[in-house]
Amino acid sequence: MMAKLSLEDKYKLYEASVQNHETDIDFINKEYKRYFKRKPLTLREDFGGTAAMACDWVRQSSDHKAWGVDLDSEPIKYGRENHYSRLSDAEQSRMEYIEGNVLEDRNFKSDVVVAFNFSYFIFKEREVLLNYFKKVREGLNDNGAFFVDLFGGTDACQEMVEETDHDDHTYFWDCESFNPITSEVLYYIHFKYKGKKHEKVFTYDWRMWGLKELQDIMKEAGFSSVIPYWEGEDGDGGGDGNFYPAKKEENCESWVTYICALK
Repeated sequence: MMAKLSLEDKYKLYEASVQNHETDIDFINKEYKRYFKRKPLTLREDFGGTAAMACDWVRQSSDHKAWGVDLDSEPIKYGRENHYSRLSDAEQSRMEYIEGNVLEDRNFKSDVVVAFNFSYFIFKEREVLLNYFKKVREGLNDNGAFFVDLFGGTDACQEMVEETDHDDHTYFWDCESFNPITSEVLYYIHFKYKGKKHEKVFTYDWRMWGLKELQDIMKEAGFSSVIPYWEGEDGDGGGDGNFYPAKKEENCESWVTYICALK
């Protein structure tokens, strides 16, 4: 029987493979300031999991506050032990974990709400996604911005496995199946770590949403402006990490980008 990854290793490997919240925070700060001429101070991280990003958010200054919302107690436990525990007492007082549903009402508003790592793809029905976007808008301050990331391209729905080597592990992104009738897709994350391959460490039963679809639903939810971004090229067929507002671009095999919706 294959030894299971420990809770510690499971989320450590995940964060090392798929998250780069320092880059996300830089992008949010830059784009929010572009539209509102000031820095955002409060952030709600929906589907936050370990809430590593929310913990980093409050490190920026004594005026920064964050909430991490997730239904699952397991990543929250990891986040408390590995991210929250490393904050100062003052920083901890400005960061709150909420074990709950992102569709529930909240008794606070924030400058920014994020739903990253394509987490909102879990909502397969348009009506449910629309309701979620409406809830997000209600939870924003008047000068509020909602950021999501999304991915696509000709390879996005191909049944294939992408393999990425990291310093101490290998990460596998496995598209198991895609239904062209419903746009439902099943993905797995596998890891190879310390000489052993761990299959199906994470499972994602999603609907693939298109960029234009998301723009339309966000506008229907009442957002005043919805800005799609695209990533510049590095000259070798890859992205350069610089994202800019865009209206027309060439499709490619694989892309990851952002949408910003202004209240």
